[in-house]
Amino acid sequence: MLKDAIRKIAIFPVLVYQYTISPLFPASCRFTPTCSQYTKEAILKHGPLKGGWMGIKRISRCHPWGGHGHDPVP
Repeated sequence: MLKDAIRKIAIFPVLVYQYTISPLFPASCRFTPTCSQYTKEAILKHGPLKGGWMGIKRISRCHPWGGHGHDPVP
């Protein structure tokens, strides 16, 4: 029960981004699912520390010389 609460707190900033900031810009993510969705799924699946780290690594790959395509949460 405490783990679920911590995970919900950890994904709150991602949800704020998805519903407030993301709609203001055109879709430009190179990956599917999007980086924010990937981070949310990673936190829910692997917990806030590992999932958050996976999200940071994914965002750092989102640049013109990075990868692209389908990249699901392992």
